[in-house]
Amino acid sequence: MKFIRNIFSPEEITLSNGKVVKPPKSILPYVLIVLGIMIYVSAEVTNFRFEVLYRRMNHFIVILEAMFPPRWDFVSQVWQPLFDTIKMSLLGSILGALASVPFAVLSSSNVNQNAVTRNIIRTFFSIMRTLPTLIIALIATYIFGIGTFAGTLAITIFTFAIITKMLYEQIETVEMGPFEAMESLGATKTQAFIAAIIPQLLPTYLALCLYCFEINVRYAAILGYVGAGGIGLLLDEKMAWREYSRAGTVLFMLFITVVIIESLSRYFTKRLT
Repeated sequence: MKFIRNIFSPEEITLSNGKVVKPPKSILPYVLIVLGIMIYVSAEVTNFRFEVLYRRMNHFIVILEAMFPPRWDFVSQVWQPLFDTIKMSLLGSILGALASVPFAVLSSSNVNQNAVTRNIIRTFFSIMRTLPTLIIALIATYIFGIGTFAGTLAITIFTFAIITKMLYEQIETVEMGPFEAMESLGATKTQAFIAAIIPQLLPTYLALCLYCFEINVRYAAILGYVGAGGIGLLLDEKMAWREYSRAGTVLFMLFITVVIIESLSRYFTKRLT
């Protein structure tokens, strides 16, 4: 109770010279009140009810019980879509990561001094980041047809936008002394960037690429729901036909794949840093 009372009405502090100082009134109570109101309004708008969640939770448990143990005889049919998912993620991650480098350079204020082009590029990437990967994949299936090409394109665009944003922020924090010294010696901006900036950025850049690859494997599994190929297409089919044991096999194989990729990513990230 004393802790709560001190939050609302902080105690006065007596200094060594006898002067009494009253701390400023904390704004934490008002923040908590506003947060509580926002939570209540959000629950009312979304019609969220804990009693419904509790009452219907048993249906979720029933589906999970139907999924396990997996159907091991179905594993042979999961391999190919799983490999398609990994290939989509890997190729999309590589293409997006490579394409992001020049645009990240143009977006950084300490390399590109032209504020107009820099702000145009940043605005373009902000718009791209607002588009969900699922929507991009859906549009791609309308244009290029159903299949892994649409999924790869969606992952490439997502990776491109994310790594560009994170990379140009890293570029703006690097030590510019070597870059400026090489420019003063007659090197072009490109030559100075390659020799002075890239060695500072390379570990962070590779770690970002590995991180995006982890995320993209999960995204690629979802993209199948809009016809973008991969294991998500198989999972959607088995869930639609209520073949939960086979859907459980798909989820189990995907889980093992994600765990392996995350373990490798952590290992390489530690080595890089």
